[in-house]
Parts: sequence; structure tokens; C-alpha cells
Amino acid sequence: MSDFLKQFGEDLEKNVPGFIAVSIAEIQSGMSYFSLSVVPDFDPELASAFNLEVVKAKMNAVSALGLKNQVVSDIMITLTSQIHIIDISDNNLYMIYLAVDSTKANLGMTKAILNKYKKEIASKL
Repeated sequence: MSDFLKQFGEDLEKNVPGFIAVSIAEIQSGMSYFSLSVVPDFDPELASAFNLEVVKAKMNAVSALGLKNQVVSDIMITLTSQIHIIDISDNNLYMIYLAVDSTKANLGMTKAILNKYKKEIASKL
């Protein structure tokens, strides 16, 4: 598992324009499995913990609204100079939290890379 996560982090850092930080956390417990930041004062585990509440709230809203056969795939939060993407694994057990510089990010490429790993995360963690 650690080789997979190390490769995941290296791939994102190398191939995602404007990469700032990434974290993978278990949705139910909040336990972080991996984090990486290229900005020393950006704590991806802390950001992930706060955004976990956003994910849980959205999942509860989907359930409360009776939206059958609907799952939260991803959530994107746009800040002044950053984009934060929260991607949910295919089995709804894990979330990937990714922060990128909005002036450098290529969202299409970023989503393609995240989708590739999103499928693997469900089976390898």
C-alpha cells in the first residue's frame, strides 16, 4: 500500500500543474492515510479534516433528500487563488483532497489523473 501511495503523491506532484497539496483520508473515521504538500505552511491533513465535514454534510443531504442512486462524486471549492478538489472513492470510503494554484491548474488533466487513482484507491486501501 505504501508504494502505491508514494507513487500516487509523486505522480500528482509531477503531473498536476499548480500542485500545492494532497491528502487521502477515510471518510468515516477521518484517519489520514497519506499527505504531501509542496508549500511548507499548508497542512493537507488539517485541511482534509475540515473538508471531511463538507463531504459528510453533502452525503447526509443526498440521503435526506431521498436522491436514490445518487452518490457524491466530487466537490470543487474555488478560492481567490486556489482550487480545492475533494474526490470520493468509488466505494464511498475514502476521499482525496487536492489543492492547486488556480492560475496554473489544468482542471481537465487534474480530473483525469484523479479519476485514474480514484478507482485504484477503493481496491488498494
